[in-house]
Amino acid sequence: MGATLSKEERLCGKTAIDNLVHKGRWGGFGHLKYCTVSNEGAELNRILVSVPKKYFKRAVKRNLLKRRMREAYRTQKELLGTKGHDLMLVYSSPEVAPYSTIREEVASILEKMNPA
Repeated sequence: MGATLSKEERLCGKTAIDNLVHKGRWGGFGHLKYCTVSNEGAELNRILVSVPKKYFKRAVKRNLLKRRMREAYRTQKELLGTKGHDLMLVYSSPEVAPYSTIREEVASILEKMNPA
């Protein structure tokens, strides 16, 4: 599919998100917490990105961090290898990290998820 992030690759819908949160495996790395679950039979990996208002009251900073996390995933999603995973990334630090840091952390998470 290339280095794009299409609508089909975004995790949405109450039932899919509930399934991810309740049945998923949680972990953390650096500024990010993540939750992942295997979605049997799915053709694509899906991602959900969240930045809580608890740390950033202004939408400008929340949107900046969400863009950085999505871009880091988009450019490195081939590190995951296998298809059929749902992934939620939650930013869990009160300071704004530079893109290079977020990119390294997302790469580490994707490598951890890779079963090979």
